[in-house]
Amino acid sequence: MAEVYSFGINPVTTHAWNNTRQQLAFTPNNQEVHLYQYEKAANDWSQLDVLDGHDLKVTGIDWAPNTNRIVTCSADRNAYVWTQNNDDKKWKPTLVLLRINRAATCVKWSPLENKFAAGSGARLISVCYFESENDWWVAKHIKKPIKSTITCLD
Repeated sequence: MAEVYSFGINPVTTHAWNNTRQQLAFTPNNQEVHLYQYEKAANDWSQLDVLDGHDLKVTGIDWAPNTNRIVTCSADRNAYVWTQNNDDKKWKPTLVLLRINRAATCVKWSPLENKFAAGSGARLISVCYFESENDWWVAKHIKKPIKSTITCLD
């Protein structure tokens, strides 16, 4: 039988696991992303951090297994790439302007973890890559004949 854990009374809108499945990132139906770690000795979850950068509800989270970066997207039409500092283990956000006119709905890292794609209600997909010369993330659009909101990516 599966074990049941409670993280509060709010519904979990979206979630992602790290590569070892010992840490969990989820949003409790608001603009925050909560990070939890499973403590085997206590047989319970402990909160590590709260990532707060978005203005509106977070709608998508993906955790890159190799680079340990988290990407989030939101109804505020933006994305953030969160990178963990090696010294103090704090997460640093980098804003990504998706250049869309509707809410971002889902986000997913590429297999090489050098790009990510964000779906939206604008009937297009933003494919984002890091441009090291300018130290920012750039979004290009796939506008093929998509007839409705993109709800998931893989």
